[in-house]
Parts: sequence; structure tokens; C-alpha cells
Amino acid sequence: MTSSLHKLLRPARRPPLAAALLLAIALPAQADSVTDWNALASGPVVAPRFGGPQQQARMMAIASIAVHDALNTIDSRYDTYNTLPAAAAGASADAAIAAASRTALIGMIGALPATTPAEDANRAAAIAAINAAYAAAIGPGAPDAAEAAGIAAGEAAADEILSLRYAPAGMTLTPIDGSGTPNLPAYTRPAAPGVHQPTPAPEFPAVTVPAFTGWSAVTPFALDSPTRFRAPRGEIFKLSGLRYALEYNFVKSVGDARVRGIQPDSPMSDIARFWAGGGLEWNANTRLIVANRGLDRWQHARLFALLNISISDTHVTNMESKYFYSFWRPVTAIRWANDGNLFTRTDPTWRPFLQTPPYPDYPCASTGLTGAAAQTLRRFFHRDALPFTRTVNATATPLPAPLADLPPKAIARSYRTLTQAENEQALSRVYGGLHFLEGCTAGLRMGNKVADWVYSGYLRP
Repeated sequence: MTSSLHKLLRPARRPPLAAALLLAIALPAQADSVTDWNALASGPVVAPRFGGPQQQARMMAIASIAVHDALNTIDSRYDTYNTLPAAAAGASADAAIAAASRTALIGMIGALPATTPAEDANRAAAIAAINAAYAAAIGPGAPDAAEAAGIAAGEAAADEILSLRYAPAGMTLTPIDGSGTPNLPAYTRPAAPGVHQPTPAPEFPAVTVPAFTGWSAVTPFALDSPTRFRAPRGEIFKLSGLRYALEYNFVKSVGDARVRGIQPDSPMSDIARFWAGGGLEWNANTRLIVANRGLDRWQHARLFALLNISISDTHVTNMESKYFYSFWRPVTAIRWANDGNLFTRTDPTWRPFLQTPPYPDYPCASTGLTGAAAQTLRRFFHRDALPFTRTVNATATPLPAPLADLPPKAIARSYRTLTQAENEQALSRVYGGLHFLEGCTAGLRMGNKVADWVYSGYLRP
């Protein structure tokens, strides 16, 4: 049964021999101001200030567009997202990158809603880190003429993309793109077979309430509609069918916290924890992939803008599909007394290995962003064979009694191709007990389609 479901994933692409040989040529590792600012924005000091993955993706798209557009007002090598005047002759590219990043990031942090004193301190730390990076980029003393011109170009690019997403509100900004009310309307669908419900966190009475019900109302950066790539109806929606029974029993078997807990260092346990513990941060994965490829700042800026536009728009259309279908999560399905399928058996004490995210199962959001990132990289480099190795520090994993919680663990994974990474990430959500496999493959296809749309229509040479 398990092997038959694994075969539903996409087959690995094999690169031509010449391409494979080129990949073996080692080039000097290169980081530049684009990748440095990308690391700061997507890293643990800044990105979590914006909320969940959907909100972080939107932030990264705005910041990346600002950098791309600023550079291309200095040297117009690619289409800009917004129409902007040319920068003054001799403008510093690094100053433009720093100013675009700082203006966009601090503007968006200032627009965040009121929060707790602890999070206020976190936001202050994020602003301090951004200002420190900016000061290091510009240097001591007054900017020279080239830096001043670059700063003006960066600020203009950031202001332009911010103006499409925010309106002035006193001394700060307020979102006008639908992102200000992510959890409205409230989720009210009554319990029924196949219908998503609040899930245990990690055990009742604590619950995870459905969230991001309103994210489909966020204006996409590139898509003409959140329904453009709505996922097709799943075969698993037929609860009496064989496909549903196969997938039910697959996730019930491999995603059980009790099974994973007694096999803490097994490949399945490591894969589940790796992707949930940081492997899904595709800006970091992309920085590893590009590190030895000799790209310049304009190429890096274009790639990261395309990547983050695709990821953000995938989140928008993914949430539209999720709440359009509102299909239940494995933990709800497996605990349900009788789903009407002759080949499923309820288990009222079953618990997923990892914490179930706060929205419906189908299609998977995390595979959506992986599909968007992988397809952007494939289109940019014209190949699937883009090897990378990543180490993440997975956090402690709670387990049901009498098992002891799994301690934090450094987990390293290597991939020869993007397809291999996509397939493993899809399976990771089943190993975590979070998804039926069909929802994971639907997410990958959705992300691939969004990336193709973005790449074909935006930031072209």
C-alpha cells in the first residue's frame, strides 16, 4: 500500500549529461548585498514579526520587488514590477539595495497591529537589526553622491510598491490589499463527515482554530484571480472510495505520533521534522543553490523577486481552495466514529506526529510554496538538477504519554534535484500525520502553475 502511494508523486527528471557535468564545476562561493538582505528579511529576527507563513511570504514579495525595481532603475536589465524613473547617473547599487530593503521592511513593521509587550520588544530588535545592516552598508559619515543617488532610488522603489499595498494612516501605514483581516470571516461550518473542524493542539480541550479564512481576499502580486489555479476536486473527497481508504490508512500508519515516537531517528521521523523545522524556508534553500553560480546582484534580485511573488500568490490561491473545499484533516478523520468506508477503522486516541496547522487539508499549503519555489528555480536555471544540502535545527517534538518528548535535533538532508526535494517534502506532511497525500500532490501542482504564470509574465529580460 505504501509503495503504491509513493508512486503518485512526480517522477524524477534526469538532466542531460552535459548539464550534469557543468554542475560538477565548482565556482567560488559568492554572497552579495542582495542575498545578505534576503537572509536578514527572511531570517528569525525579522520574518516572524509578520505572523504566519502567508504573511511572511507577502512581506518577502514586497521587499524583494523593492530591491529588484531599485536596481533596474540604475541599470535597466529586466522589466520592473512598477514604472519608475531612471536613477541618477552613477547611483550606488549597494546603497539602493540597502535603502529599498530598509524602507520596505521598516514601513511594513510599522504597519503591524498592536501586540504584546514581548512582541513589541521583538519588533524593536528587528528594527535595530535592519538599521544596523543599513548603517553597515552606507558607512560612517554623510553619503557621497553615488550613495545619495542610490538611496533615493531604493527609497523610491520601496515607496512605490508600499503604495500599492498600504495607505497612510497618521504616522504609519494601513494595509489596503486585504491582508489586514486575515481571519475574517470566522469559520462556522458545522461538524460532518469530510468537513474540516478545529483540531487538537496537541490534545483536546486545547484546539487549533481555523485561520486565514480571509487570505483569499488578499490582492495577488501577479495572478489575475485567486481562483485562477483552484485545485481540482480530490478523489479522496469520496469518503466511501478506495482512494480515500488507501490514503486514510497510509497516514494513519506512518503519521501516528506513537509510531514516529518509538522510531525517533528513522528517515520518516527525520524527514517530517526537517521540513517542518526550517526546510520549508525556500529563501534559505535558494541562497544555498545560488551560492556557487556566479550570479550578480541584478540576477539575484530578479530570482528572489520571482520566487517570492510566486510563493505569496500561491498562498493566496491555496487558501481560496482550502476554504472552498474545507476538507478535514487526518486527525479529525481518523477519530471520527464512522465515515461510511468499509476499509477504514476509527481510532479515537490517534494523534499526528506534528502539530496540525490551522486550516483545512486540501490542497497542502507547504507543498504549494515548495512547488512554487522549485518551479521558479527550474525556469530560471533551465534545469531540475540543482543540488543543495541543508541542515536545520528541529525543535523539541511533544509526544503522547507514556512516550518522552523528542529533544531538539540538528537534521541534515541533501537533494540532487528539485523534484527529489518536492517529492520528499510532500511525503513529509504525511509522515507528520498532517495531510492526506493527494492534498500534498495537489499543492505541488498548484505551486508549479503559479510559478509558470509569474515567470512568463513578470520581470522579463
